[in-house]
Amino acid sequence: MKIINKSIYILFALSVLVSSCSKDFLERPDETKINDDAYWRNAADVRLYANDFYTNYFPGYNSGFGVDYAPLTGYYLADDFTVEGNQTAFEATVPITRGSSTATPTMLTQYSGPSWNFYWLRKSNIMIDRIDNKAKPNMTQAEYDHWSAVARFFRGFEYSRLVSVFGDVPYFEASVDPLDKANMYKERTPRGEVMDKVYEDFTYVLANMSLDDGRGYVNRYVAASFISRLMLFEGSWQHYHGLDAARAKKYLELAVEASKYVMDSGKWNFNSDFKSLFASDDLASNAEVIFYRSYIDALKITHAVGSYSNGTELQSRGSNLNLIKSFICTDGQAYQNSTVVNANNFSLKSLVKTRDPRFEATYMDTVNTPSSTLFYAHKFAAREALTYIGKTYPAKWGSNTNTNDAPVIRLAEVVLNWIEAKQILAENFGDAAVSQTDLDASINKIRNRPLDADAVAKGVTKTASLTLTSIPNDPSRDTDVSALMWEIRRERRMEFVYEHTRLSDIRRWKKLNYMNFQHVDYSLGPWINAVTALPKDAAGKIAATYIGRLKILNAAGEVITYDGNNQAQLIGYYVVRNFGNRAAFTDKNYLSPLGQNEIQQYQNSGYTLSQNPGWQ
Repeated sequence: MKIINKSIYILFALSVLVSSCSKDFLERPDETKINDDAYWRNAADVRLYANDFYTNYFPGYNSGFGVDYAPLTGYYLADDFTVEGNQTAFEATVPITRGSSTATPTMLTQYSGPSWNFYWLRKSNIMIDRIDNKAKPNMTQAEYDHWSAVARFFRGFEYSRLVSVFGDVPYFEASVDPLDKANMYKERTPRGEVMDKVYEDFTYVLANMSLDDGRGYVNRYVAASFISRLMLFEGSWQHYHGLDAARAKKYLELAVEASKYVMDSGKWNFNSDFKSLFASDDLASNAEVIFYRSYIDALKITHAVGSYSNGTELQSRGSNLNLIKSFICTDGQAYQNSTVVNANNFSLKSLVKTRDPRFEATYMDTVNTPSSTLFYAHKFAAREALTYIGKTYPAKWGSNTNTNDAPVIRLAEVVLNWIEAKQILAENFGDAAVSQTDLDASINKIRNRPLDADAVAKGVTKTASLTLTSIPNDPSRDTDVSALMWEIRRERRMEFVYEHTRLSDIRRWKKLNYMNFQHVDYSLGPWINAVTALPKDAAGKIAATYIGRLKILNAAGEVITYDGNNQAQLIGYYVVRNFGNRAAFTDKNYLSPLGQNEIQQYQNSGYTLSQNPGWQ
């Protein structure tokens, strides 16, 4: 199912209208806005109003050079990625403002979620109110049930995102009269109470939303897929942060239910190779993609994510060796225990043949200097894009005119949400243990994706199934994480490189300590022979620009710096230039601080808005 531009500008005018109205001295209607009193006649009006939500919640690859919520260009702050110089620091002081009232989707990169913005909540509450009090008499019961569910889905979606960033947030059951200051300036509602309301919205959605509302529109399967994501996040946060066991169990059970609803439908399967999920011009026939955003050059609906994966554009946040070492070998074992030949070889050509196929589909198989680490991700561009390196790129792989479709949510995420939620419930709440049948219906389905011809030609092979009788014993596993859970988390890490999940995952697992890059692997790229891998001068020597800057960590653990005459010694792991760890941070960074202006605004009106712990 696809989403395309749905008359956003008309709808923005409508949303402004229903949030505030005024009359001039002649009391003439404003001819540039739809009149709220005359609107809401039927389901068609409600559909038009609801279209405004789509690019906010399903941005895909964003548009133009936009980066918020876009993979690769928007989600780059995680333990997977390393920059030259000091690593990006977490914020250390309370910002002047964190508030926003814009309809334009914006993301706080350090928290992978929205700013302190209640525009979208007001919009969904208005939709609920107008359906009940204006449109309902002209709707069938099925229409009423569906559109009420759509409105509640988007309300639950937004509250889930706000809670993931700020924790406690004011909960508004209905749109607020700006003159009702006591309600306008209500204190933050405890996180658990907010998410209980979200839970109620989501259970309503799963019971009432239409199974099919037409191509490109949200339906119960799409909603269930996102509910599995959002409930897994909150359930695991409640558990790992030690907040409320009963709530954790309830939310995780809903994640399992929502995931299973999609899985049991039989409507989607793993018949696509991994590369095709991200680089195809048309995802309409891709059986793994549950919902996608379509890009059409003729309509000027384009993006830039493919360009930043084209082999030439700079990737200042390259993947580090720590991430690469987490890729499972094709025998299904961690590299330290693998029997695959060359499992300990971390040159790119070797990794392509020895690692899970997602490695080859995610990265170039040659060293590429536009990446800070030399691991260059080409996940979001077709293989043909790499043939234009050193040439002029066509519009589809250059600038902000890319037209490859964006998978908004796909079956792989649903099954990984499902298996992780089941494992948390089994380990901590007495539910049935994850079975081999469960693994076969989730992780092993993913591993059995078909391979495309280019991958096969390179020697790529499928990864062996994960079995309960042969769970990898990874020596790098955290001692507080079971072996099976470690493999479930590994699967997510391989599957979603540069997508929306990694920082959110380590936050909900209470593993933000991964962002402290003390281990040497965070400062390293692939194993290279610098003489053959890097640019050379006319005399065949490594270019003089690398003198004093190029460093290699050799097999003996020694760092060798290029001095212009020692290039024969430059065989080892590439050392990221001027690498430095990020500034120290604390547990307060799990949640965003509220802005000084927002707190002061409350105080000026005689009310209190509390700050998050550690930010006072």
